[in-house]
Amino acid sequence: MLYGIVAAITALFLAAVLAALLRVPALRLGLLDRRQRQRRVPLFGGAAVVLATCLVAVAGDWTGIAPLGDGIEVLLVAGGAVAALGLVADVWRLNARFLVIGTAVAAAFVVPYGDTGVVAGVAGVGWITFVALAFRSLDHADGVAGTVGVVTAFGVAACAAVEVMDGLAVLLSVFAAALTGFLMHNWPPARVALGACGSLFAGFLLAAAAVIARAGHDPVAGAGVLVALTAVAMADVVLVALSRRLARRPLLRGASDHLAHRLRRLGLTAQGVTVLVGAAAFAAVLVGVMVHAGWAEARAVLWVAGGALVVVLGMLRVAVYGPPRARGRRDGRARRPRTAGAARAAGGAGGAGHGAAGTLREARLTGRSAPRPGSAPASVYAPRRQSEDRAHHPEAGVRRTGRSVSPQVNASLRVRNG
Repeated sequence: MLYGIVAAITALFLAAVLAALLRVPALRLGLLDRRQRQRRVPLFGGAAVVLATCLVAVAGDWTGIAPLGDGIEVLLVAGGAVAALGLVADVWRLNARFLVIGTAVAAAFVVPYGDTGVVAGVAGVGWITFVALAFRSLDHADGVAGTVGVVTAFGVAACAAVEVMDGLAVLLSVFAAALTGFLMHNWPPARVALGACGSLFAGFLLAAAAVIARAGHDPVAGAGVLVALTAVAMADVVLVALSRRLARRPLLRGASDHLAHRLRRLGLTAQGVTVLVGAAAFAAVLVGVMVHAGWAEARAVLWVAGGALVVVLGMLRVAVYGPPRARGRRDGRARRPRTAGAARAAGGAGGAGHGAAGTLREARLTGRSAPRPGSAPASVYAPRRQSEDRAHHPEAGVRRTGRSVSPQVNASLRVRNG
């Protein structure tokens, strides 16, 4: 008990210090995450969380004060490998398929097939991969992924404590403390971000720990508990997928259509969105813990699923995709629709013949270019544009303050104008 408190405090301060220190090299290297198209946030906050979690957990296992166990050591190594893959994605922008394959391979090493069976184990691998990518998608706003991760970590740690898995409970407590230290810099407005490194690590660790804690129980009830523990992240993914599908937009193209973006459009502040999403995650996780511990019936999970469905359907009604931009001409002016009256006027001017010739002759006399056929007539109140020759040679007939106008006219100009 005492070691758990000391380890949590150490992880909290270590993550806070590392996030502040790693922010400087991220800024110098240009590893930034664009937020709301106005500012950029450094991405090394996730590396701080991973380092703090792994260092404290390994120190406890190495000293023998809090041994993790064989299965938990494999989980920590696999989570570190997923975090390294996410760090590569932050630096070199890997394709999404590499993240999916790498996360699935790492998940295949941590699922306890002896307790779950082959079929349920394969389903667990797919679910861990999905949750890890869902947490990466959840890192679209300041403080949201970190807050949901802290709440979920405490819920999964409670499930591990019920199963008397002390090593797993300590690891999750240390991870929750590290995320709390990271939130000191990620609370809106954020100074650092999780990035793919931290978000993939968070989703992978939480999902894999939930599968390990729930292994050996009823598969149907276990699936409901897993859904309740990660309801917010899954609802965000379903919302984005349905919204882009209905709008016929590419699924992998980023847009401001996530859960936090829609809540901001409803008038909530950034801090209010984080608090509201965290409260929703707490309610869902509480139901999952109660069902896992036997304090509530398994059908209580249906309330979480129904609430998530109502939220998704309601958020779909929030408009997030703006109208398409109007295509303009080469000179940057938008095309104007041509009315029937304008078409008849243009046709009459073209049929007259001498009207166009008169316009060209008048343009030559005044030194200005003639308007193109079909274009809008120039305003009589528009200022006249001076030629470049007069701008560079003001003595050629241009009035200046304190000087008289020269009566002489350039010979070449007189010949050109007839």
